[in-house]
Amino acid sequence: MIKSSDMIFGIRAVAEAISAGKEVDKILIRKDLTGELAGELFEMLRGSNIVVQRVPQEKLNSITRKNHQGVIAFISPINYQPVEEIVASLYEQGKVPFIIVLDHLTDVRNFGAIARTAECAGVDAIIIPSKGSVSVTADAVKTSAGALMNIPVCRVQSLYNCVKYLKDCGLRIMGASEKSNINYTDADMTTPLALVMGAEDKGISTEILSLTDTTVSLPQYGKIASLNVSVAAGVMIYEVLRQRK
Repeated sequence: MIKSSDMIFGIRAVAEAISAGKEVDKILIRKDLTGELAGELFEMLRGSNIVVQRVPQEKLNSITRKNHQGVIAFISPINYQPVEEIVASLYEQGKVPFIIVLDHLTDVRNFGAIARTAECAGVDAIIIPSKGSVSVTADAVKTSAGALMNIPVCRVQSLYNCVKYLKDCGLRIMGASEKSNINYTDADMTTPLALVMGAEDKGISTEILSLTDTTVSLPQYGKIASLNVSVAAGVMIYEVLRQRK
């Protein structure tokens, strides 16, 4: 159930929220919306990191019966952090960075479970793409048992460019893939590390795989093809802790 406190509706109200620096997670806009105010809103959204979906009037009406004017915005419960500031801060503090990259995960329960494990293990940040991916919603925060309120999350327009940036900053890019012939315990995880976990259905995308320095796998002896991504992430995260201890 969507709470009224989680959303803003009306063209001017949404535009003012964006201008005020509110962390907007997603905006639903009526397909045929036109007019001067709508044009101003579209201009504000151009080049932004905000996910915009064009939907029919019925979709908007099913969310709220109030006068939404064809626009509903969902407000994020957290402020997303810039990747550059996170990385710079970690190196300035003399830390060995450990960052989780989620390559277009779509299940909020997996996201919450990974975030919970990551926060407990002291992971420095989680990176997600702005489109085609889970995001930090009230449901995600609840599923994470509140962990998403306590771990930095970075949402980026281009996951490829972000991973390349991490690589250029000296982080080793390690992908978790059942197709790898390297056992995860045999890989060195003591260096600055970005651990990439793939989507539930497709795994790590080809373009992100092209940036990895290595891929590793967890041993499997059953008949099911792969582990749940949140379970695999948990095993990998704690292997990093074991090695670094």
